Amino acid sequence: SLSRKQRILLISGPNAGGKSVCLKTVGLLQYMLQCGFLIPASEISELGIFKNIFIDIGDAQSIENDLSTYSSHLTDMKFFMKNADPHTLILIDEFGSGTEPDAGGAIAEAALADILKKEAFGVITTHYINLKHFASSNEGIVNGAMLFDTQNFIPLFKLETGMHGSSFAFEIARKIGIPTEIIKEAEAKLSQTQVKMEKNFREITRDKRYWEQKRENIRKTNKHIEELSEEYEKKLIEIKDFRKKLIEEAKAEAKKILASANREIENTIRTIKESQAEKESTKAARIKLQEFNAQIDESRTAADDKIEHELRKIRERQTRMGNKQHKSISVAEQSASQDSRLQPGDKVKIEGQTAVGEVISVGNSNVAVAVGNIIMNIIHDRLVKISHGEYKNSFKNSKNSQLPVSSDLSVKRLNFKPFLDVRGQRTIDALEQVTCFIDEAIILEMNEIRILHGKGNGILKVEIRNYLKTLGNIIRFSDESEESGGAGITVVRLG
Repeated sequence: SLSRKQRILLISGPNAGGKSVCLKTVGLLQYMLQCGFLIPASEISELGIFKNIFIDIGDAQSIENDLSTYSSHLTDMKFFMKNADPHTLILIDEFGSGTEPDAGGAIAEAALADILKKEAFGVITTHYINLKHFASSNEGIVNGAMLFDTQNFIPLFKLETGMHGSSFAFEIARKIGIPTEIIKEAEAKLSQTQVKMEKNFREITRDKRYWEQKRENIRKTNKHIEELSEEYEKKLIEIKDFRKKLIEEAKAEAKKILASANREIENTIRTIKESQAEKESTKAARIKLQEFNAQIDESRTAADDKIEHELRKIRERQTRMGNKQHKSISVAEQSASQDSRLQPGDKVKIEGQTAVGEVISVGNSNVAVAVGNIIMNIIHDRLVKISHGEYKNSFKNSKNSQLPVSSDLSVKRLNFKPFLDVRGQRTIDALEQVTCFIDEAIILEMNEIRILHGKGNGILKVEIRNYLKTLGNIIRFSDESEESGGAGITVVRLG
């Protein structure tokens, strides 16, 4: 979205991440629109018409005209700055490239400031960090990032405005297969400030995606709850209408019965008077009439009570739905508070599994949990506190379904890979994967597993082995044989 207040979009991000495709798509659709073609866009999209569309995409070097790659870019840049105005759209790919980075970035920044001053519109792609900082600190220009999946090292081809992107040069080099020692040597040549900045930016991007997914899940849950609430509201209205109709029908029926009874009693009284009967007979007839009326009132009250009972049940359901909504929104806070209150003797469930157990002891980061005949060390975040009733029911269910569970374990054991690769991961992420990997191996009764952490500086290896020392289900661990990987792999023997 470009506007008078936000005229230029500066797109950065990884190579092969879709920057140029995004730029060319904008230019193509704008050109199609101005030629009178229909374009693929939302029905609520608004587009403007530009007097000029200036484009610098690709390499326009020319031996005949004595132009190098950078000379051709400078020629275009000179033309843009001279002719740009508020009715101009400028599209530039890889702005400032083709020459020494510091000089090219400085010239590109000065040219961008001039284009911005002339109030031209534009979409520009770049890798230069100084241009990203310029966009962050000046009005009229906004950063945009092509998103990148840092877990699987693949581009997502999704544009996000308001933040600048990382080039992920080292990650892409690893994926392509550049030798690790060359990449490490290249990383060592970068300034520590730049390395830390890139690392922090990647972590911010990853965390942002995580919380966006959480927010999307909460939004879907809220939508589902709203739909259920509307459904119960409709049922409540239907029952109220039914109650009103039932009461009206009951009153009409009661009036009909009373009218019939009154006629009969009047006939009886007239007969008594005509036969000159005793007063006692008349009194008895009137008492009988009163009893009849009381029976009608009781039947009407019983019908009302039944309807009120149904309404009360629906209100209770709505209250429960409200509690569920509150639960779904604050599930993270509840889990955190439950974990912090774990004490020896508490019954817990392992998150993502059906296994339940009893807390034996609580440490700073791990909790010793007895699951059947096995004692497992599990991190706090993977445990959810449950009631004694849930604990007993889990055991009953496991006894009643022994055959399916054992069959399922057999399938899992066949598909289980006793080898885990955690190279290149942060220590905290690697330890979490190792914890899950060992838990699954213990449950599937595996005798031996292998953890590939790489040699490198040995930090990841040391942390993983320090963690293995705290587990009670491990008989021993050691380096793999030299021909199979040596010190880069830890062989773990399970008891």
